[in-house]
Amino acid sequence: MSAAKILTVGSAVGSIRELFAKIEAIDTKHGKFDLVLCTGDFFGPPKDEGEEYNSEDEVVQLLDGTLEAPLECYIMQGEYPLPAPVIERFAKTSGVLNKNITLLHKSGIVQTPQGLRIACLGGIYDSNLYAAAESAHGFTSPYFTSHTVDRLLSNSLTTSTSGGQNYTSLAAIVSSTATSPLVDIFISNAWPANITQFSAAPFLTPELSSIGVDPVADIVRQTKPRYHFAAGGGQTPKFWEREPFIWDEDSGRVARFVSLGAFGGPPAEGKKQRWFYAFSIAPQTPNSPAPARPANVTQNPFTMTVPRAPKRPLDSEAENDAGVNYRWGDVKQPQKRSRTDGEPGKPPAGYKCKICESSEHFISDCPDRAKPHEGYICRICKETGHFVRDCPVKNAVGDTGGRKPREGYVCRACGSEAHYIQDCPVAQQSGKGRHGNRARGPPKEIAPDECWFCLSNPNLAKHLIVSIGTECYVTLPKGQIVPTHTAGEYQSAPAVPGGGHVLIVPITHYPTFTSIPPDLAQPIVQETERYKFALRALYAKNGATGVAFEVGRLTAKGGHAHVQMVPIPNTLQGRVEEAFLSEGRLLGIEFEADPDAALATCSGGRGSYFRVDLPDGRKMVHLLRDSVPFSIQFGRQVLVSLLKMQDRYDWKACLQSEEDDKEDAQAFKAAFAAFDPSLSV
Repeated sequence: MSAAKILTVGSAVGSIRELFAKIEAIDTKHGKFDLVLCTGDFFGPPKDEGEEYNSEDEVVQLLDGTLEAPLECYIMQGEYPLPAPVIERFAKTSGVLNKNITLLHKSGIVQTPQGLRIACLGGIYDSNLYAAAESAHGFTSPYFTSHTVDRLLSNSLTTSTSGGQNYTSLAAIVSSTATSPLVDIFISNAWPANITQFSAAPFLTPELSSIGVDPVADIVRQTKPRYHFAAGGGQTPKFWEREPFIWDEDSGRVARFVSLGAFGGPPAEGKKQRWFYAFSIAPQTPNSPAPARPANVTQNPFTMTVPRAPKRPLDSEAENDAGVNYRWGDVKQPQKRSRTDGEPGKPPAGYKCKICESSEHFISDCPDRAKPHEGYICRICKETGHFVRDCPVKNAVGDTGGRKPREGYVCRACGSEAHYIQDCPVAQQSGKGRHGNRARGPPKEIAPDECWFCLSNPNLAKHLIVSIGTECYVTLPKGQIVPTHTAGEYQSAPAVPGGGHVLIVPITHYPTFTSIPPDLAQPIVQETERYKFALRALYAKNGATGVAFEVGRLTAKGGHAHVQMVPIPNTLQGRVEEAFLSEGRLLGIEFEADPDAALATCSGGRGSYFRVDLPDGRKMVHLLRDSVPFSIQFGRQVLVSLLKMQDRYDWKACLQSEEDDKEDAQAFKAAFAAFDPSLSV
């Protein structure tokens, strides 16, 4: 593909009409540009509580089409929450606010028509909130969390169009799986840590040398953007361009970092900061020639460490000579170098302590060495004021002799809060605790290439996918409940072509439906319900009705939300509720009297649940508790009993050949085509 010409601009801070006029003037003089990247705060501070947007606001004019962008513009979230009307439009359109205006996800990656991959991380960093947050924050929050960053990195092997992930075919899914996590352009509000290391580019203010944060640096290390633009360069954003650096392990990939001044907002003191940056960039492929090495490259600040100051020679000749070597005789030893310039205890000229920036002592002698920096939180006790090594509860002992658990931990084997499961006597008796004398390690988080449902997983069974919507896709499961090639052996087998047992899966990775941020949940939930309605229509045509169930479990590994939909003959629809109740009683599983209220308690990712959608539209909800075991196969267990197919309880025993799976998928797709909402005009 040919090179794209891109204009990048700093924060508009609500001066949208004026920015569009400037963009048009720059494009007329220096264009034509293919697209514009609007970094930082496009809309500016939110309105005061109780104050509403009206037709005179540029936000409203942008959304209703009165105010039009002269070029294709990608915008992001900066340091403020986004306006409510913007969030509402985003939820309905997955990002397209109006003609030429696309709001990028708070964390995500898009692919432009020119073939460029652009990553975005919106929001600001707060160390107290980053690790403590239970889920990713949406646009109503100005902060990003560890979950926000994890979501960006987990999607780095998936490509999407600028208007959102709207797959229309299996070929589209295959083509959407990237072969590399690398991106061409990364835009963020926050600076990455270490970016000023090895740079000789002057700062306008000293604060710029220490404003970077580690999570952004982690994204840079893993995605290796060729251009990184940031907008949060100081309280009044400053322009700063770093010298380029090289990723030697990636064929000499050249990287550049630019911080832009703000276009709008209060005027800065002195000269107005440069707020735009124009450049051309062409997509790179494995066959692209190695880029030319710029003359002013520096060491890579993300792979190299600052070298220590050289040691100085000792003053005493006697210290330079080790005397007579006991084996080889009178041999001069290599000269040792002293630590100072002759002033004992003093660092050399130009030295600065990394902790307090004093030039009077080495870092090893710093009086602040024992004190953590502002915002540091001990990961053991979650308190400030000390490092992990000095934590008073670090060596606390639980009731069975092992380490005392952190606050809020509950042993899954016995329900105790006073010991970990690996130290639990009940777990050891049942074989769930230690293996011999070795304790289980902490659960490993699921990576994108391990998640069974992420489209970025190269091992995903794409031949089973039967429909792709804007927010969700539908797939036949491996080892579905409904027999197809052996249906004649079962009297109660439903007659839906291809079997009809399917999974409805959100394309973006969330552990449960209730953990999706509220400002992003609406289009995902709506499309899921549309698929349920369409599937029931297909089942009805074939003499069946549908039962949907979801295991909404929050786990340490972090699963991928999905709903299972299973057809059953119409003759059994009146027995579904009692089947779940009776099977549940045997296992100690009780269902809530008010299902909607129960689900509400799990919103925001605050709890786990099991949900059933009955054929008549009513719901059944069971709230999962950490101290009480729950089988993720419970829904399947109930339905195979109802259908008198107990031998199909284990999905692994129902696996078919890939040829049979493909035959089922094609039969289902043909039957579902008339009902598929993704194919409707």
